[in-house]
Amino acid sequence: METPILQPQFAARMADLYAQMERAYDIVARQLDFSCEGCPDNCCDSYFLHHTYAEWAYLWVGLMALAPARRKLLENRAADYAAASLEALERAEQPRLMCPLNEEGRCSLYRHRLMICRLHGVPSSLTFPNGQIKKFPGCFRCQELVAGRPAVPTVERAPLLRGLVALEQELLGDQQGQLPKVKKTIADMILLGPPRL
Repeated sequence: METPILQPQFAARMADLYAQMERAYDIVARQLDFSCEGCPDNCCDSYFLHHTYAEWAYLWVGLMALAPARRKLLENRAADYAAASLEALERAEQPRLMCPLNEEGRCSLYRHRLMICRLHGVPSSLTFPNGQIKKFPGCFRCQELVAGRPAVPTVERAPLLRGLVALEQELLGDQQGQLPKVKKTIADMILLGPPRL
C-alpha cells in the first residue's frame, strides 16, 4: 500500500486552516458586495510563488486522488507552463500564463488550492509583530469597487499565516532549516512530484 503524502490528521488540519481562510475572505467579500462573477479577467494567470512544504504536500494529496491519466494531463500542462514562464522571465517579463490547474475558468483542484489563491481578490493586510502593517489592495476589480471609500474592510493575514507556519514547523520537525526554501509555482510543484520529507 502506498504511503500517504500527509497523515490524515494533518491533512484535516490543513483543510481546516484553508476553511478559515475562505471564511475570512467571504466576510470581506460580503461587506464589499464583491464577486468574481462576470469578471473579464482571471486571477489564475497571475504569477504566484508559493513558499511552504505543507501547501505543496497538500496540493499533492489532491493530485494523488486523480486518475493517473488525469494527473498526466496536468503534468503536461505544468511542463508547458514552466517552459513558457522561463521564456518570459528570461525576457525580464512577468509571466502571465494560465495556471495548469485551471479548466474552463475554474480551479480543477479547488479544495486543495493554496493560500494566495484563496486570499487574492479582496483587500488584505499583514500586521507584523513590531506593529508595522503591509497592505494588499486586492485585484483590479476590487480596487475599482472600493475607490474613494474612506474605510475598507480587509482580511488580516497574520493569524492565517501563523497557522500555516505552525503546520509547516510541525510537518518539517527536525528537518526545519535543513531543507531548501520553497519558492515555486504550482507548475513547479506538480513537475517535481510530492515533496520528499
